[in-house]
Amino acid sequence: MPKHNSPIRKAVFPVAGLGTRFLPATKAMPKEMLTVVDRPVIQHVVDEAREAGIEHFIFVTGRNKGVIEDHFDSQYELERTLADRGKHRELEMITRDLPGPGQTSFTRQQAPLGLGHAVWCARDLVGDEPFALLLPDMLHHAETPCLAEMMKAYGEKGGNVVSVSPVPSDQTHLYGIVGVEQPKAKVSAISKMVEKPPRGTAPSNLHITGRYILQPEIFEILANQESGSGGEIQLTDAMLTLMHDKKQPFHSVRFDGHIYDCGSKIGFLMANVVYALARDDLGPSFHSELKKLF
Repeated sequence: MPKHNSPIRKAVFPVAGLGTRFLPATKAMPKEMLTVVDRPVIQHVVDEAREAGIEHFIFVTGRNKGVIEDHFDSQYELERTLADRGKHRELEMITRDLPGPGQTSFTRQQAPLGLGHAVWCARDLVGDEPFALLLPDMLHHAETPCLAEMMKAYGEKGGNVVSVSPVPSDQTHLYGIVGVEQPKAKVSAISKMVEKPPRGTAPSNLHITGRYILQPEIFEILANQESGSGGEIQLTDAMLTLMHDKKQPFHSVRFDGHIYDCGSKIGFLMANVVYALARDDLGPSFHSELKKLF
């Protein structure tokens, strides 16, 4: 039996979505490979996981997603060309973030059956240990990475951990929402969870931001999970079963930075602006150019 405070070594990244909101750009290129400044969206999220101590990166992919696997692999011809031409800065840039041998795994989600199903597809790669789950569309921008804060809370509380952030009350029906015992606390026990509650019924205005630490018992629940909201296998439903039927504790960690939904055009554009302004090499010049527009 797994211990509910075992170290978190693995992270799952569901990257099987079609990205229809970004057509025609995503007709031949995965949405996760769209760049925020000069790094693909998925690279930003993997960076967050690595900074939190993750050692094994598991990608749940779909058809036409092979370029993601290529991105996290060595490219001998390119590296040799850069070395021969003395482009050492560029060579260091493309090799420093590569996962080591055996640190990446890829599996397929053959049908778009929901987030819960995508997580279940990673069951054999995760095995009998707790794991992190990061949704690549959601970029979390803060001085301290979101998953690192969650790891700290997990080290103190164990069990399952979910990142949350407030949204306007008139938007709670668009998200997975949690009710917590201490609404103003950085870390609080979770008392309720509901996926996209009808207007006026949400237990709070704290929405789940796309970062999770989950115990492996979730896989057995997902294997028998019936379709929920939207006709998909909902992860929130499985977490509720894990919390109530399996009596496992869930804690929220309030994320105090900014979140950019790169699955939407406005969120993606804002992420490019914010991440560019935060760069020492680009920020000052980019800020000057922006000022000329207004």
